[in-house]
Amino acid sequence: MSRFINDRKDNWQRLEDLLSLLQGNSLKNLSRSEVREFGELYRRAAADLAIARSETRDPKLINYLNSLVIRAHGKIYRAEAQGANLIWQFFTQDLPQTFRDNAGFFWLAFGVFTFFFTASFLLCYFDGNFADELGLADYRVYAQSDMRWWLRLNEANPLGSSEILTNNIRVALMAFAFGAFFGIGTLWVLFNNGLQIGGTVGVCFKANPDFGRELVTFMVGHGVIELSCIFMAGGAGMMIGYALINPGDLTRGQALKKKGIEAARIVIGCAVFLVVAGIIEGFLSPSALPAPVKYGTGILTGIAMYSYLFLVGRKERTRELT
Repeated sequence: MSRFINDRKDNWQRLEDLLSLLQGNSLKNLSRSEVREFGELYRRAAADLAIARSETRDPKLINYLNSLVIRAHGKIYRAEAQGANLIWQFFTQDLPQTFRDNAGFFWLAFGVFTFFFTASFLLCYFDGNFADELGLADYRVYAQSDMRWWLRLNEANPLGSSEILTNNIRVALMAFAFGAFFGIGTLWVLFNNGLQIGGTVGVCFKANPDFGRELVTFMVGHGVIELSCIFMAGGAGMMIGYALINPGDLTRGQALKKKGIEAARIVIGCAVFLVVAGIIEGFLSPSALPAPVKYGTGILTGIAMYSYLFLVGRKERTRELT
């Protein structure tokens, strides 16, 4: 037990120091990095308290840790209750900074999806049997008969838009939630979506190139945001899987909670972005507007989205580090 205390007493003292900097119930006296450190030290102290209760009968140690955890808990959850600026902080700091901090996972998700999209496109273009195995034979018939199935969205735009939005959010949530299977489930979602989307485009181009180009024109307006959200949600799922595989110096439960909070931010952001994509897909994409308008919409929304994710909140992060 003396080794247990020696190994952790610096963390407890640091938590004490941060508590001494606080006034009232506010965390405003702490920098953003200190707030994150405060939360991490609180979680570790809570875990230490559980260990002390189960492995020692030292009442002084248990009472000390219990008091420390209660004090820290009060500061965190009373501060959270104030929450007037939480939404503003989420979109101006938390979401873009979390995206940048975990960009490697999103690039990996992009790579997995792109590989299977490209492979499926080529295989379906050159091998009709492969397309049939994927269940894409109907799209060959659509292309050969110039049956533009996406035009049905113009018949009832509000219904079509809400239906699309629901499906897109469902796919994003699956990519995120399946990360709990050590990331394997997330890889499956990316693999499956890459095969289906790439295969559909490949089949249509093979059967009727003009039809294929029209399909791409339909997809491009909303597709930049929509596919980006699949990559982001996939990256969030991989964050969960990696926390389970490699928790570092934390317990798996602590690592899962830490990465789970970050991943949840990404998924919430995806839901907001997908509202925009769903509106575009329900109203603009199936419309009779000329192709340059649709391509321009895809390019401009992509520039806006990635400018936000890569640039917003950088000044606040710089202040924390200086």
